[in-house]
Amino acid sequence: MTLAIGPHEYRQRLDTLAEHLAGHGLGGAVLFDRSYVLYYSGFAFVPTERPIALVLSAGGDAGMLVPRLEREHAEANATVGIVEDYPEYPSEQHPLQALQRVLGALGVRGRLGADTDGYPWILGYRGPTLTELTGAAPERIAAVVEDAMAVKSEAEIALIRESAKWGNLAHTLLQRYTRPGLTETEVAQRASGEATLAMLDAIGPIYRAQSPFADGASAGYRGQIGRNAAIPHALAANIVFRCGDVLVTGAGAPVWGYDSELERTMVIGPPSDEQRRLFDHMVALQDTAFEAIRAGARCSDVDRAVRAYYDRHELWGYWKHHVGHAIGLRYHEGPFLDLGDDTEIRPGMVFTVEPGLYAAGVGGFRHSDTVVVRADGLEFLTYYPRDLESLTL
Repeated sequence: MTLAIGPHEYRQRLDTLAEHLAGHGLGGAVLFDRSYVLYYSGFAFVPTERPIALVLSAGGDAGMLVPRLEREHAEANATVGIVEDYPEYPSEQHPLQALQRVLGALGVRGRLGADTDGYPWILGYRGPTLTELTGAAPERIAAVVEDAMAVKSEAEIALIRESAKWGNLAHTLLQRYTRPGLTETEVAQRASGEATLAMLDAIGPIYRAQSPFADGASAGYRGQIGRNAAIPHALAANIVFRCGDVLVTGAGAPVWGYDSELERTMVIGPPSDEQRRLFDHMVALQDTAFEAIRAGARCSDVDRAVRAYYDRHELWGYWKHHVGHAIGLRYHEGPFLDLGDDTEIRPGMVFTVEPGLYAAGVGGFRHSDTVVVRADGLEFLTYYPRDLESLTL
């Protein structure tokens, strides 16, 4: 049994991109973004100041440029024909000079496509642009790559579904262990550790995280506890749970690089009338979004439907963010369920759906579920209970 993207699918992705390059008169492409490299080659790495690039010719031949310390790693995992390395960054010769060797080895000539004009300036890196290196500005093809990544294959959906399974377990344990007097840190660590061990018992021989952020199942609160729950992207602060707290959770597990998102609003109860009112509206907002997400609709249509609910119930004082976003190799991907995104929703797109309400002095109210768009409706990949009774501690 395997639980991964197979070589044939990587080959199909490369061939599709190569066809685009040839059709637009480009001799080849250079991709630096970690997620793009993983999507097309299966090579997962932690981006540092040392440049790493995937090179593809218009004829479909692929190669990698890596620092010496990554050579064996790339040779063992990247579905490419050649791997070129450079000694280190910085060194006597700038690493991107070695990119010329990769282009030459693959027979890439003429205009290039690229996601960025040179390796991004991260972690102290400095270097020439592709324009300076080759004498011509590359054609930006990031949008082409993003469009390809937005529609998931059945193999990708299977990995996201597996991620949701172990996020569900981690969240179950998180809810079980949360009680007044304990801290978010000890509860999150216990739930995440136990869920990860259970996952490894079940699928360890075929599991890889392929993520720079996590190596197993996790669930926690990110500091969204009590009044802090009204801050959508708070940070963990070892907060002690108290009776009456509103709790906003997050759970998931990277599976061969693919992510899901499960979030729930819980209350250390019994809930107050105001907590119940906002909770009920939040669930209704999410249901409104589910009904609006369908193949052929626009992402902006979903946000309009949700905004209409805000209008009818005078909830704008509690609004802070859009309805949701796509998810896959990154925990945030496009397209976005927002007024400014008119992308047509297509079968195979995977979204998190998470409209929220945030009341200062009371807390935040947000569920997030991961769904895949099918021709005849939505398939829910997350399945944790959504009702207040089930989520009252």
